[in-house]
Amino acid sequence: MALTKRIIACLDVKDGETVKGTNFVNLRSAGDPVELGRRYSEEGIDELVYLDITATHEGRRTFTDLVSRVARAINIPFTVGGGIHGIEDVDRLLNAGADKVSVNSAALSDPTLIDTIACRYGSQVCVCAIDARNDADGWHCYVHGGRLRTERGLLEWAIEAADRGAGEILFTSMDHDGTKNGFACSALRVLSDRLSIPVIASGGAGCIQHFADAFQQGHADAALAASVFHYGEIGIGELKRNLSEQGIPMRLH
Repeated sequence: MALTKRIIACLDVKDGETVKGTNFVNLRSAGDPVELGRRYSEEGIDELVYLDITATHEGRRTFTDLVSRVARAINIPFTVGGGIHGIEDVDRLLNAGADKVSVNSAALSDPTLIDTIACRYGSQVCVCAIDARNDADGWHCYVHGGRLRTERGLLEWAIEAADRGAGEILFTSMDHDGTKNGFACSALRVLSDRLSIPVIASGGAGCIQHFADAFQQGHADAALAASVFHYGEIGIGELKRNLSEQGIPMRLH
């Protein structure tokens, strides 16, 4: 029996509202994050991811309040990330009602953060988000909202994160983000085939077939999108029914 594949909506939050850009820039408003989350939950989305993309000190307080309001509004799992620097940030967000936390820049800076989260809360709570770009010398990880390149390779870092106790890898291709030209299926397949933990595809969804490609070609366990859901270009029910008809196991609403 094949495991059910998941569809995830991602909400980037800035100053209390949902925004979306292309290749990590040119942000535009997409609506209220709590109301969007409630709508997606009612439409049958499997999970949500909320990312505080400008995690200043003031923003973190605002974001914690938002997490509490989301937890009261929906009854599906949701992950939160952005501005997580240590275990005290994880405590704060889980106490506010989040089911999982997503770590990115802080984990690359101090990989033992993954060990600490997994040890205290279990691997299922720790999502390691990786923003990567396919540069001339291969796939490299980027930090600080995609602004700064590191010398860590995508596969190398994903394997280490899994070994340290991450429960999932959320891989965003910066080259594909917001382009609606499809996911980075070749890189996805390498990750999915090498790792023993689930891999979430992110960056590039533009049509229903792109999701099918992420599962069938990229071997992803879940596929995440933002703008195609926020602006009503793809209906969640329609998407899941279509994928199910293609033989991809879906949890239908």
